Amino acid sequence: MAGKTACIAPSILSADFARLADEVARVEEAGADWLHVDVMDGHFVPNLTIGPPVVEALRKVTSLPLDVHLMMTNPDAFIGEFAEAGANYLTVHVETCPHLHRTVQLIKERGVKAGVTLNPATSAMTLSEIVREADLILIMSVNPGFGGQQFIPSSLHKIAEVRALIDRTHSHALLEVDGGVKPDNAESILEAGADVLVAGSAVFSHHDYAAAITALRAGHAPPPRTTRAAVAQR
Repeated sequence: MAGKTACIAPSILSADFARLADEVARVEEAGADWLHVDVMDGHFVPNLTIGPPVVEALRKVTSLPLDVHLMMTNPDAFIGEFAEAGANYLTVHVETCPHLHRTVQLIKERGVKAGVTLNPATSAMTLSEIVREADLILIMSVNPGFGGQQFIPSSLHKIAEVRALIDRTHSHALLEVDGGVKPDNAESILEAGADVLVAGSAVFSHHDYAAAITALRAGHAPPPRTTRAAVAQR
């Protein structure tokens, strides 16, 4: 997988919500491929975030695919609302869907691509019966609920394991990784088999979103910011 080009999906969880439309415009101009939208219910994960109205608002200000991650105990009850709001991908958790095949089909019936995700402690083997039906597989490389966490190193093995499963079953699913993705580990994540990198603070905490996105694709840190004072000292 060396040299693989990443699809970059900035996570708006790390954006400035007081000026969300401007933030979206900036990352779109900077070269983002998707927008990742984390929906948390305060029950399955220890945080509350956004609902369908925000997805609908995002749809009005961007043409980028909206990658909506439902970290919810009962995602089936909201699939229709998020589909109508403009989601392009709806991703649900193996851990919360006792009838996962039915949930995936419900998403597809709404004309939306269906994603399936695993928490860090969930075995990759739980995907074996659904991988051929999914459009997207999301590997959580942190425990979900909050942004800014550190990448769990053992996730690299799981990414490689899921990549092998996708290839072995001839699934068309894209492989996405979310959690602690930074320029210094992006290359390893891509080499393990990822197609899509979700990045929150790695993009939105940087002064130059284009440089941050380019650095993620390249797998190394962006150059330090040049100031007039620094130039004067040369």
